[in-house]
Amino acid sequence: MSDPVLLYTSPGCPDCAAVRRYLKEHDVAYEERDVTAPGVAEEAKSRYGVRVAPITVIAGEVLWGTFAHQKPRLDELLAGT
Repeated sequence: MSDPVLLYTSPGCPDCAAVRRYLKEHDVAYEERDVTAPGVAEEAKSRYGVRVAPITVIAGEVLWGTFAHQKPRLDELLAGT
């Protein structure tokens, strides 16, 4: 995978922690952005249409929702690397 994954998170979010852990377990480089930081939630909303963490941008595809919801597609995307 050429570009690192972009991960929007918020402090104390269990699904954010689960996505982060999953990426680390699979040795996937990622850039993390905290949606509680000034302007970050607005950035996510303007770019991806959603501002609620976790938001995972991987291989040009935007995933959001719970870790359980994201995991099947993460598995597929990572299998293709």
